[in-house]
Amino acid sequence: MIATTAHGIPKLGLGTFGRTGEDGVSALLDALEIGYRHIDTAQSYDTESSVGEAVRRSGLARSEVFITTKVADTNLAKADFLPSVEKSLETLGVDGVDLLLIHWPSDKDAVPFEDYMLALAHTQEKDWAKRIGVSNFPIALLEKAETLLGAGALSTNQVELHPFLQSPKLTAYAKEKSLPLTAYMPLAKGKVSKDAVLERIGEKHGVTAAAISLAFLMAEGHVVIPASSSPDRLRENMTAIGVTLDADDMAAIRALDQGGRMIDPDKAPEWDD
Repeated sequence: MIATTAHGIPKLGLGTFGRTGEDGVSALLDALEIGYRHIDTAQSYDTESSVGEAVRRSGLARSEVFITTKVADTNLAKADFLPSVEKSLETLGVDGVDLLLIHWPSDKDAVPFEDYMLALAHTQEKDWAKRIGVSNFPIALLEKAETLLGAGALSTNQVELHPFLQSPKLTAYAKEKSLPLTAYMPLAKGKVSKDAVLERIGEKHGVTAAAISLAFLMAEGHVVIPASSSPDRLRENMTAIGVTLDADDMAAIRALDQGGRMIDPDKAPEWDD
């Protein structure tokens, strides 16, 4: 059984970047058959249609699959925001998503912050999104969002997190605010599988180094959304939910933090860590 956050987000999910076309649908069907029930997509991934098709073909009830999608930074303007969400719902073939995020804050405030954050809140009022959140937001923007929308309005902040980028300042702030972080790229593009410390701890627990990375992040209170199209890896990653790391394990993994950010485009905000 996959645990959920206080906001009801399953703590282990599946990233879908690159899962396009029939191959993408097949990989998502494998994941749903294995037991994944939290699927993360985005307007900019071009995987919303794959997700919708896989959920329909799976035979699972809509209520059994938690779907997250994200509004692209190119759709933040007032005239574009709500129509883009409506299009996402049509592409997914659903009346609403379980979680809707802002994918990136507007670069250099080209779109006023209040415009797109209020539009995000409006999707919840329209029942297009059960929960709302953000992605790639530093503390300063999280504070602006709380001032605008109120405490507890956001269900998550999805950011790059893995053993080599643990973002202690952002993590401490999020814990103080009871705001779960969702870790994208939790396996650091496969880098975790080559790490000796994670391999050693994996051997101790009888799982892969990747599963240890996921178990560590979940133990830190984060949601994880690893991506894979391999059924074997999907199963291996799922074993993370059964791993209980001890204090020595946690300390050894915390020592791996090196601020190793992999995703840092020109449009990125000023990071805290």
